[in-house]
Amino acid sequence: MAGHVAKFLESREEARTLDVKELAAELSQWQGARLLFERIQPELRLVICGAGHVGASLARLASFIGYRATIIDDRAEFVTRDRFPDERIELIAANSWTEAVRKVVGNGHGVAVAVVTRGHNEDEECMRALVTTNADYVGLIGSKRRTTIVIDRLRNSGANEEKLKDIRAPIGLDIGAVTPEEVALAILAEIVAERRGGEGRPLSIWRRQ
Repeated sequence: MAGHVAKFLESREEARTLDVKELAAELSQWQGARLLFERIQPELRLVICGAGHVGASLARLASFIGYRATIIDDRAEFVTRDRFPDERIELIAANSWTEAVRKVVGNGHGVAVAVVTRGHNEDEECMRALVTTNADYVGLIGSKRRTTIVIDRLRNSGANEEKLKDIRAPIGLDIGAVTPEEVALAILAEIVAERRGGEGRPLSIWRRQ
């Protein structure tokens, strides 16, 4: 049974049913029964570094689909209730990106993080904090060139190579996004796909093969 449980926990499934005879053939009196394995996990969380147009759109969309969103910025005027009236969105005005990110993300279990700040320096400060955590998902906005510069700096400073390989940079799925709202959708789509084990392909692709 332990092997079946381990496989379920390694998968991305929310629930799975198995026949008792598959798990323990010796339990003859239970051969017709089935067991339900259900994943119990913390509330879905998304931490957003940067409260500009993309970050704001991402926080609102994430809250709408059921994530507990936290948005961090070092500009206090960008994280106010006037901009984010939704009380479900946690607002953090950071004196230090590093300290704020580490405090909010914690060990990273059950947490997705999108770094969408306004510049290289802010990106790098957030990413230095994040590579010391075990966040489920870390994504960095920007062009291939910009994100490569940040990741190379982290590598040169001794960051763990496996952690660097896991960074989604540039962040999001390619849906041709242009507006901040579309970019937010592309980011959240990748986060959901990563969590659920989706491939990000059109469901109708089989019709054209």
